[in-house]
Amino acid sequence: MTPKTGIRTGGRSARVQSAVHDAANALLQSEGRAALTVPMIAARAGVTPSTIYRRWGDLAALLSDVAAARLSPENEAPDTGNFRDDLLTWAELFVEEMGSEPGLALVRDVVCGGHTVEGMAPCMVFTAGQITRMVEHAAARGEPTPSVEYIVDRVAAPVVYRLLMGAYTDVDVAYARRLATACLADWRPGA
Repeated sequence: MTPKTGIRTGGRSARVQSAVHDAANALLQSEGRAALTVPMIAARAGVTPSTIYRRWGDLAALLSDVAAARLSPENEAPDTGNFRDDLLTWAELFVEEMGSEPGLALVRDVVCGGHTVEGMAPCMVFTAGQITRMVEHAAARGEPTPSVEYIVDRVAAPVVYRLLMGAYTDVDVAYARRLATACLADWRPGA
């Protein structure tokens, strides 16, 4: 279940969302994911459990929404002066962020909660946004680049898949660089 759409974003609704998100984040830090309950979060946020159930439906949807809000990238897309270095730098940062325990927990909460933003998982929205900015920087410099979708398919998707499946141990900076290098080597203008 996803959060209801059409909820007003200002006033009491915004205060409730902020209080619940803050409470969930604090409890995730102090108690851990396995110990969380809706009543525990509600008590910390100063709302009733029914407020949370009405707005989010269940704990998984709430944690998905909290994770989506936290997945917003902290750093802007790299702009080193050439697209190859931008992509290599971004791939390294991406695998480090997604491969960290907090990053992986957030991605799992988004996937398990089914949270979407206009049909896309929030991590995809933010990932595609960073790649889009790198492609735009390169276009402004006159550099040809693969499409955002091409880069997502060849760099971001394999990283996330391997992390979520948990069966691979080679998801590191070297793996990210291999993916980014192969993405550029295999790409042909017009592809």
